[in-house]
Amino acid sequence: MCGIWALFGSDDCLSVQCLSAMKIAHRGPDAFRFENVNGYTNCCFGFHRLAVVDPLFGMQPIRVKKYPYLWLCYNGEIYNHKKHFEFEYQTKVDGEIILHLYDKGGIEQTICMLDGVFAFVLLDTANKKVFLGRDTYGVRPLFKAMTEDGFLAVCSEAKGLVTLKHSATPFLKVEPFLPGHYEVLDLKPNGKVASVEMVKYHHCRDVPLHALYDNVEKLFPGFEIETVKNNLRILFNNAVKKRLMTDRRIGCLLSGGLDSSLVAATLLKQLKEAQVQYPLQTFAIGMEDSPDLLAARKVADHIGSEHYEVLFNSEEGIQALDEVIFSLETYDITTVRASVGMYLISKYIRKNTDSVVIFSGEGSDELTQGYIYFHKAPSPEKAEEESERLLRELYLFDVLRADRTTAAHGLELRVPFLDHRFSSYYLSLPPEMRIPKNGIEKHLLRETFEDSNLIPKEILWRPKEAFSDGITSVKNSWFKILQEYVEHQVDDAMMANAAQKFPFNTPKTKEGYYYRQVFERHYPGRADWLSHYWMPKWINATDPSARTLTHYKSAVKA
Repeated sequence: MCGIWALFGSDDCLSVQCLSAMKIAHRGPDAFRFENVNGYTNCCFGFHRLAVVDPLFGMQPIRVKKYPYLWLCYNGEIYNHKKHFEFEYQTKVDGEIILHLYDKGGIEQTICMLDGVFAFVLLDTANKKVFLGRDTYGVRPLFKAMTEDGFLAVCSEAKGLVTLKHSATPFLKVEPFLPGHYEVLDLKPNGKVASVEMVKYHHCRDVPLHALYDNVEKLFPGFEIETVKNNLRILFNNAVKKRLMTDRRIGCLLSGGLDSSLVAATLLKQLKEAQVQYPLQTFAIGMEDSPDLLAARKVADHIGSEHYEVLFNSEEGIQALDEVIFSLETYDITTVRASVGMYLISKYIRKNTDSVVIFSGEGSDELTQGYIYFHKAPSPEKAEEESERLLRELYLFDVLRADRTTAAHGLELRVPFLDHRFSSYYLSLPPEMRIPKNGIEKHLLRETFEDSNLIPKEILWRPKEAFSDGITSVKNSWFKILQEYVEHQVDDAMMANAAQKFPFNTPKTKEGYYYRQVFERHYPGRADWLSHYWMPKWINATDPSARTLTHYKSAVKA
């Protein structure tokens, strides 16, 4: 996890503009650098480093002797940087592969060959080009601002761009760079840029299925259930294993749900095989009587991790709301709710442990149809469409939450369920294999690991519990605590005027109004960063909490 920042064609003093880059210093607490581009006095790169690999030569922008005309600033991990390519590396930084691949085959071939998560700015001064790129699911964030006269600003978080100055544009429009895309821009002699094309690239999740059946993972063709389960186990194990790439200590968030438990158990197994000389630290958070804390404790005991429990109360959670919304750069209701616990536990990890690279189970619900409302899908095909929509929008919701809450405290998050090969294979399975069965969501995933003894059976078949719900007891849910608090912060007169005050994404509840109000205080006029609120489908829900759904209530009674 690092923070990248770059300007091209600035008409204001760069030393003043660079102050904006300091707003993302939390992403890279180990070192920072600002570097002007030779021959372009109004262009520069900024970089905040979290030293996860190659602490000696890993500073950015990356420049190597072989390609003096290339400048690279990137945030991410390229897991196949040595596995399939034979180049003469000058550093141990995985991102160096981008320079070699680009020089060999150009930007389109480069980005399609990267197995990992990334957001990058690549400058080629020899060919007068600038390239921007972001991974398939947007695991690593990227924002950009570009004016009609050719000023371009890029940053890992929007907060590093909103205060930039540009004479031709008093209000700089900042927007997220779309996942799964790259952009080609011409660099003019005056440092300004002009967009040539924005391309949605074909990544490995889009390749023909037969390409997955190679000698790398020794998968077997066919959709017989035992074949599928075997392939999924192989791919998931490899998804975790390739993410061990780091020089820092690894930990794991453990909510006690299916996804984080599978990640933690597989991770511990892989660390032992790699003969890592430290125990795996796992972390759970909740209030008293939290079902997540109890479940996480059972998993930790089962796998033998060094387990930490973080207790917080409603006052501490409410007090964190302002910091959380500032970090998130969103006012989405379910995202804010779920982020408080993750923000607080990340803060604890940074202050009290030496774990820096943190694994988690993000992405599984979208990929494996884990949300409770999938029980109401009209057909397997409709469920498949919804799963793919959720994956496309991860960068607005769960992936955004996971990145910002951990990066706010200088941690790097890794998410095996969004591995390109694992997700590509899972999405290739017949739709009817992926839907909930026998009243249980994620049935295929559970069935896959049923005989593995990785985690306790009761956890393997534990019903879905949203992170923002599981951190509190069923009797006093987190969303109810928040709603009771905002009831005294937002009155009926304010709600009556909500459409006039917030015509875009008008909040329908007092809780939504309160979050929007905090967001506008930090980011006035930026409401369009969120295109729509996250809500369950097919059930006419009025609240995103799973605990308000009939299926959840039935499962709790049972």
